[in-house]
Amino acid sequence: MKKALLIAAAALLLLSCGRRGDGSTRIEGLNAVLTNEMSDSLGLEKLDRDMSVFMKRWWIRGMSLSVTRGDSLLYAKGYGWADEEKGEKMSPGTIMRVASVSKLLTAAGIMKLRDEGRLSLSDKVFGPDGILRDTAYTRAIKDRNYYKITVGQLLRHESGLTIRRGDPMFTTRDIMNIHHLEEAPDHHTLVKLMLRRPLGFEPGKGEEYSNFGYLLLSMIIEKVGGKPYEDWMQENILKKAGCMDMHLAYNYYEQKYPNETRYYMQDNDPPVEEYNNSGDSVARCYGGNDIRALSGAGAWVCSTPELALFVASIDDLPEVKDVISAKSVNEMTRHSDNHKFAIGWNTVKPEEGWIRTGSLSGTNAFVMRFPDGECWILVSNTHNWKGPRFSRTVKEFIVQCKKRYSAKMPRRNLFES
Repeated sequence: MKKALLIAAAALLLLSCGRRGDGSTRIEGLNAVLTNEMSDSLGLEKLDRDMSVFMKRWWIRGMSLSVTRGDSLLYAKGYGWADEEKGEKMSPGTIMRVASVSKLLTAAGIMKLRDEGRLSLSDKVFGPDGILRDTAYTRAIKDRNYYKITVGQLLRHESGLTIRRGDPMFTTRDIMNIHHLEEAPDHHTLVKLMLRRPLGFEPGKGEEYSNFGYLLLSMIIEKVGGKPYEDWMQENILKKAGCMDMHLAYNYYEQKYPNETRYYMQDNDPPVEEYNNSGDSVARCYGGNDIRALSGAGAWVCSTPELALFVASIDDLPEVKDVISAKSVNEMTRHSDNHKFAIGWNTVKPEEGWIRTGSLSGTNAFVMRFPDGECWILVSNTHNWKGPRFSRTVKEFIVQCKKRYSAKMPRRNLFES
């Protein structure tokens, strides 16, 4: 009953925030004006066919594709279903969870604060002089190596945080059972509990991908920015980039934003226990994990055109004004043999460009900005049995599509719509 009331209240709030007084959906910016028909073009019918074949092969209900060249949006189109049960087709303005692509947004937020002189990448995170110097955190620390962690090490996954006892962002039920919690831990409680664990290696002496590390970066943005993470990011990064319809996701279908897709699992995927130990069985993409708690590590929802606009605002090209400095863009996109991970991006390599991927139950997101300045973004709303490994398949498909259709893309800029 408590869960049902919470979902109903959240859905009512979203409805009141997401619709005008006359009952029509309030969608702003690119998502309000772009249509599939704008990207119907002679010469690209085979691209439509290839997208359809790819979706059928991998049992995908809906996908969205956007392509930019330089800072111009050439193509933006939805394929298949945004919500098959309601008969709603995928459109360029449909927003979807983009999973770990969220880390690219969070990294840009940190670099913006650095540009403004409000923090340094060498600043310590914990301890008496750390940004997150709350007494409760300091008391929880047993491994003094935590005092060595810097903001820059969190950005590059070099902090010493590991998942040897499970990823704390995806083992909520286990954490509740171990620590005898009646409710899923909020961020403050989760950090206190995780700081009791020893680090896997001395900060700066190794690399291991950490979702929890990017949650800490989200909390650093809140602390330094003086506002909730989502609000600060929208006001200082996203809306300044022209991205008006990007939000943190909620956990359940009843809570989705007015123009957000429905997420799908494969037909043979069994129900799982709800993340909060309610005892209920749920679809893995709707309550299997606490998506909203991922915050800047993986909770953003957006459309592919607005995601393309965001990338255009952090690429040091002149057509779209950047929201971070040229110095910060260079640091985020500079290849180094000394680092496995880039800042925000998964990898930045001269021979293949900048790549950012994301995967959650019910979605896969892929961003690839090629060395020639062309950027292809593909997001789907259906879970794949390959999980994160599906990104390799998407990459191969995107590279193939670029070779076939780049020269046939219309010369225009849909960002000006």
